[in-house]
Amino acid sequence: MESHGENNLARRPKRVLSVRTQTAQPSVSGIFRTPGTAVWESATWKGSRSGIDAGFSCPFFKRMNSSQPVQASVKYKRIVLKLSGEVLRGGKSGDPIDSAILEGICQQVKEIYELGVQICLVIGGGNIFRGLSGEKRGVDRTTGDYMGMLATVINSLALMDCLEKMGVTTRVQSAIPMNQIAEPFILRRAMRHLEKGRVVIFAAGTGNPYFSTDTTAALRASELHADIIMKATKVDGIYDKDPKKFTDAVKYDELTFIDALKNRLNVMDSTAFSLCLDNNVPILVFDLNDKHAIRKAVAGEKVGTLVR
Repeated sequence: MESHGENNLARRPKRVLSVRTQTAQPSVSGIFRTPGTAVWESATWKGSRSGIDAGFSCPFFKRMNSSQPVQASVKYKRIVLKLSGEVLRGGKSGDPIDSAILEGICQQVKEIYELGVQICLVIGGGNIFRGLSGEKRGVDRTTGDYMGMLATVINSLALMDCLEKMGVTTRVQSAIPMNQIAEPFILRRAMRHLEKGRVVIFAAGTGNPYFSTDTTAALRASELHADIIMKATKVDGIYDKDPKKFTDAVKYDELTFIDALKNRLNVMDSTAFSLCLDNNVPILVFDLNDKHAIRKAVAGEKVGTLVR
């Protein structure tokens, strides 16, 4: 005699589990909750060939993981912009970081950021402390260089703060570990930031004394396979003589690395210049005082002096 439980089991309809493959499911909008995660609102589930690679898209997720499309006018898609710390110093006020100058520089960076250019920034610390000048005042060279590295961190944080307020997503990576205020420099992480459309600022130089921020720019450009190093200065290019001292100084529109070495032109320090020469990284020296100089340079217009 069958038990009451067995009768109930017999009456139940059999469930058949079917799996659709090679067919796309219609999109369904709604709310998705996964264990241990927040609720994704207004997400859209997209069917796929199998349940394994099914995914969903979300406006917030897209915004955080996509970069600006590169404009057709852009010639250099990934750049290392080298800034001297001295450019931040206020003329009349004498402040190490002049807010108006800082805002003007960040506005130029934002201008090319909106063109879809991948931007790396390297800034010196000469407006606060310079290792070489410290040595003349009795400071040990190694100690002075580390003090200069910390000055570059201060400048980098100032740039980051100003850029973020303008809506430019920015990350600071330091060659000296200081986890409370900056990420450590990790090459693959820096690459990923650039691919996601974030500006990356490299602080604390190379992390070693006796190496300048010019060398940092050359090193990072080589590591990240940058298209060019753009060195922003207070003069509009490279001259055969100091244009402030000699009225007959001649400006070069374009130079080869060999010509620059032969003529002993002070483009960068010797270590940085050698790195660029060995890794075939072109250098563009231009005047930062032009409000649209960086945009013109990125577009390939004739500004400054190109060394390649």
